Amino acid sequence: MRSFYLAILLLGIIFSCSEKKPYQFQVSDIEPHIDSLSSDYFLGRMPFTEGETRTLDYLEKELVSLGLEPGNGNSYFQDVPMVSILTSPSPTMEIKSDKESLTIEGLKDYVLWTQRTDPEVDFSDIEMVFAGFGIIAPEYGWDDYKNIDVKGKIVVVLVNDPGFGTEDASFFKGNTMTYYGRWTYKYEEAIRQGALGCLIVHNTIPAGYGFNVIQNSWNASKLYLDDRGKEEYKLAFEGWVTLPTANKLFAMAGLDERELLAKARKPDFEAIPMNLKASSSMDVQAIYNTSKNVVAKITGTEKPDEYIIYTAHWDHLGIGKPDETGDSIYNGALDNASGTAALLALAKGFQESKKPKRTVVFLAVTAEEQGLWGSAYYAQNPIYAPSKTVANINMDGVNPYGKMKDVSIVGFGQSEMEDLLNAELEKQGRYSAPEPSPVNGYYFRSDHFNFAKIGVPALYIDTGIDHFEKGKEFGKALQDEYVAKYYHKPSDEYDPNRWNLEGAVDDVQLLYNIGETLSNSDQWPGWKEGSEFKAIRDGYMKK
Repeated sequence: MRSFYLAILLLGIIFSCSEKKPYQFQVSDIEPHIDSLSSDYFLGRMPFTEGETRTLDYLEKELVSLGLEPGNGNSYFQDVPMVSILTSPSPTMEIKSDKESLTIEGLKDYVLWTQRTDPEVDFSDIEMVFAGFGIIAPEYGWDDYKNIDVKGKIVVVLVNDPGFGTEDASFFKGNTMTYYGRWTYKYEEAIRQGALGCLIVHNTIPAGYGFNVIQNSWNASKLYLDDRGKEEYKLAFEGWVTLPTANKLFAMAGLDERELLAKARKPDFEAIPMNLKASSSMDVQAIYNTSKNVVAKITGTEKPDEYIIYTAHWDHLGIGKPDETGDSIYNGALDNASGTAALLALAKGFQESKKPKRTVVFLAVTAEEQGLWGSAYYAQNPIYAPSKTVANINMDGVNPYGKMKDVSIVGFGQSEMEDLLNAELEKQGRYSAPEPSPVNGYYFRSDHFNFAKIGVPALYIDTGIDHFEKGKEFGKALQDEYVAKYYHKPSDEYDPNRWNLEGAVDDVQLLYNIGETLSNSDQWPGWKEGSEFKAIRDGYMKK
């Protein structure tokens, strides 16, 4: 009898050992990848360079060594055809009314570029229309283009959305920028309206950055998706104009800028012909090439056709202008070698845990720094059906400052993914807080946004500021220091004496726990009421 019970005990031990438990992350899961990917060997991980080749090789080898399946058929890669467009605008733009003319200076007064690939873009005596905020938002009963035809004309629109500065969270979410306030939306809507060009009036506070940031686009090359053969309409030019210059144009048109702003904030606003005509030109050089997304998966045991997708962008800025030390390699240790390292760590965690019931996908995308193009291409050419994609969890930088009590929810109030986040945070004895600067629209500035645009609930958290030992002021000072000294500079390198990855481990564990819960459940998180993406997801669910 004793031997029988002993045998039962041994079988129980063996059975319990065979049941893998959720993975527990360590610094060693993350640190080596950050150190490697941010080293000078990878040349700043710029698409279309040797840095890309080396990065892709590294990621593929790591995924193969972990035993993950290729995520795109038999391949770990998804080709992303792109075009690099270098625009050289005329140094001036001529504006004429019936009574006077004005010459405004490129770079100083305005910035122009184009997505067209014709060798030259030339526009002469084109009518200008003030179109308010340039928004059509049916859920708010809003249409800035009603009762006017702007085909072939230049629309001048205001930055952000009508809710900014109202403190009314029910009116375009108040000071929290909606997608309607994002500059990319302004151009997209102008395209839908058939405008020739679109100029956004810059204003530092509602834009969230100075005009100097926009000036970096002058005579600079930009990457776009290669859409040859699709015959999609593009604006002849996209651009920005400074507020003082816009006020001069309004004065030429006999319009008072204060009255215009007041009118533009009301739903009965109608676009106003400015009775001005603009002329300018730009030379264009287009070079076509192909970059790659990296994709791997762990196939679900029970629901292999339902997907949780983790994302991070592998790219950074490559080799550029030297800093004061002569360093010209933009290593991008935090942005985003750290997020890519976290992606690899998560892949390891899922691979060494009990196999999920749903398929878990690990997607490292290209060209985020150039305009979120890798994730945009994936969204337009999804490997996994959006209607079957349960959620996206995105990582763009991990916590390098040590343990934090909080995390910041970017795009607070958007989706039910936040509820899952808060449940896991409570288990860690931590809490979430809304992002500190919702006016800046960060929810629309990383790769999760392209999943949101196709209806997939997307979670993006940022590092908190409530340091476990030294409090909020200390944590905030660390973030401010990063922005001032390291963000998009060659100095963004991995330094073990400056970095403390204990907090990163907590956050990676957090994101793993959320994905692990979803991958083994029947839950389908949705968008919350008031989200501009809710209708897209609801449409999927009704089919």
